[in-house]
Amino acid sequence: MKYIAFYTPKTPIMDFYLIIQIIIVSIAATTSMTLFSYAVSAQYRELYKEPLLLTYLMRNLKINLSMTSKNTLSWLIHYGIGVVFVTIYHYFWAHNIIQLTFLHGLLLGVASGITGIVSWMILFKISHYQPPIDYKGYYIQLFIAHIIFALIATAVYAISLTVILLTDTYFAPK
Repeated sequence: MKYIAFYTPKTPIMDFYLIIQIIIVSIAATTSMTLFSYAVSAQYRELYKEPLLLTYLMRNLKINLSMTSKNTLSWLIHYGIGVVFVTIYHYFWAHNIIQLTFLHGLLLGVASGITGIVSWMILFKISHYQPPIDYKGYYIQLFIAHIIFALIATAVYAISLTVILLTDTYFAPK
């Protein structure tokens, strides 16, 4: 898979399809990552659930919202960060900075995992929120969760490119 023809928007309609593509890839990758975090959290009876940690973090920052609103906002932030990561991945793939391969997906996962760990360390520090968790265990599972995120994003993105190319080939006006 050395050379891949990437979908590049040429019209506002195509821009819309790119946005939908990134959202679908983000949902698949973020959901997979979250399911992994929830499974590890249940397995080890630890609080490794990122949306719940974000809710508690907002409470500690004294954000004036109801608990339901904080919970909803936490999930939106969690999935929004997934969109940001996939948008960055798309940029790398579309500009041939890295190839759309599982090896490069693994490297994106490692970079994303390090970014995620550093980000949570900063969030815990600035919010003065110190949840009663095994931090080493949390950061290990977070690192693995980001690798899962990147590999799922790579796979779903590749599938979406195939769908886009087939759709364009068979249904585009001639």
